[in-house]
Amino acid sequence: MRGRAVGRALCALSVCLAVPAAAQTAAQPEVRDPAPRATETQAETEIGAVGGIVVLDTERLFAESLFGLRLAEMLQAETEALIEENRRIEAELTAEEQALTRRRPGMDPVAFREEAEAFDAKVQQIRRERDAKERALQQEASAGRERFLAAIGPTLGEVMMARGAAVILDRRAVFLSTGAVDVTEAAIAAIDAEIGDGSDLAPEADAVETPGTDTAPER
Repeated sequence: MRGRAVGRALCALSVCLAVPAAAQTAAQPEVRDPAPRATETQAETEIGAVGGIVVLDTERLFAESLFGLRLAEMLQAETEALIEENRRIEAELTAEEQALTRRRPGMDPVAFREEAEAFDAKVQQIRRERDAKERALQQEASAGRERFLAAIGPTLGEVMMARGAAVILDRRAVFLSTGAVDVTEAAIAAIDAEIGDGSDLAPEADAVETPGTDTAPER
């Protein structure tokens, strides 16, 4: 029956609206106030690189930098706004679907079918728009990380050379190392001092673009 098809379409939209936002929220690092850091640990100052190599925790480098914290906070706010918007749209579509179902007994079958098809098309359009907004958030997260990595190269080079190192390895690729060769803390402090929260790098770059126009249910 057409009424069941409409219900299935609305149910599919509900899943679409709920899952992406939750996934996006889970993907974001915890937002917290940055703690004061020393530019170097005593061990780093005294020993420096071992064998010309230092290691770096790239996840911490981004997540705990002022740049990473600012981006995470911004994306969290955008995600929460999207979740709230999804809930509102879902409630409005549910009310519209229920109203159509109540009117069905007194409607001409052809007229009901036309309205049901129009409603189904609206649900599908909204689903596409919600998907586009979810993708925009994911793309902004990736783009922000790329901007960060592009901006920190010179600073990491200075940290590396200050310790007489020729190579920086990602800590995740190192089986075992001593704390003396880990320059993560020093790198975060140096990057924070050099670029701050990154808001001056590209004034408009962090604005999340949300393709598509909201399609509010017709009343």
